[in-house]
Amino acid sequence: MIANVLSVIAMIMTLPGADMQERTVADGVYTDAQAGRGAVAYDVACSGCHRPDLSGGTGPALKEQRFARNYAGKDLKTLYTKIATTMPRGTPASLADDVYLDIVAHVLKENGFKAGANELTADGLEAIRVLPGQPKPPPPVGEYSYVEVVGCLTPGERGAWLLTNASEPVVVVSPASASDANDKPDPPLGTQTFHLLDAMAYPAAAHRGHKMYLRGLLIKLPDEQRLTISAFEMRSPGCGR
Repeated sequence: MIANVLSVIAMIMTLPGADMQERTVADGVYTDAQAGRGAVAYDVACSGCHRPDLSGGTGPALKEQRFARNYAGKDLKTLYTKIATTMPRGTPASLADDVYLDIVAHVLKENGFKAGANELTADGLEAIRVLPGQPKPPPPVGEYSYVEVVGCLTPGERGAWLLTNASEPVVVVSPASASDANDKPDPPLGTQTFHLLDAMAYPAAAHRGHKMYLRGLLIKLPDEQRLTISAFEMRSPGCGR
């Protein structure tokens, strides 16, 4: 009987994929060096259509919601095959196989997945499952960062306008992707105050006391914070917490 059991186990172990434990792109399936090479190749061959930050241009976005919609739940070979057979536009399949693997590593890194100790190889792609991208934390707010905030539009002295009870400023990584602001929840109101430099170019008086979403250049001075305005949108006619 023991011999029969051992023979069954041996037979199972010879089945395709029986010795492969399922992995995901969150398991560190590429190296930092490979992603670095991929970033260079992507910049040359892909960024013209998909933008340097993968947010999409004439080609689709390769991160965030679009990435998840197209690839989450599938094996990594699906992503590799799509890239290797359709890109670059005009000369598809013109790069070496290892270059396409490097580009896939770069795409994974830009979607927030950590690097590991071993490079991504073609023979392991079918055993790796793709997960929705992990958003990267926004970069720290600097003295002249391009930011977005939510707060209460309040009149100040001598015709000036302020944004009071405002949220902490968050850096907008790509102005091109800022149009997605309506698709995500607003942060809670806070304790920040911003002096608005060019509110006269907007219908500020019509939005007095309203909860507003603003986007612009942050100028940090020793005694106050100033904000230029490039987006000015009402969130609600009241500004209660």
